Amino acid sequence: SLDRLQTKAKGDILEIFQTAIDNVKPRFEVKSRRVGGSVYRIPVEVKVDRKLTLAIRWLISSSQNRNGKSMVEKLSEELVDAYNKKGGAVKKKEEVHKMD
Repeated sequence: SLDRLQTKAKGDILEIFQTAIDNVKPRFEVKSRRVGGSVYRIPVEVKVDRKLTLAIRWLISSSQNRNGKSMVEKLSEELVDAYNKKGGAVKKKEEVHKMD
């Protein structure tokens, strides 16, 4: 996947990969808190480990949902899109941020 990433994007592979992951990492997520009889959705800052876990999970699931040939090609295309701040994983991050 990283080999295909290098052919599609110009520059250092690891730097492109890191930027793609950083573009997908969420800053906040919404948790439900029950107070009395009401349920409130409260934005909570995401821990560093969970940011990485969510980013990788979203990249993989967005890659699986793409129409295409092999998983290698779909994952490399999703990484390029994440690097360019496009694609399903970035949309998922924006959805999570809109909830707070």
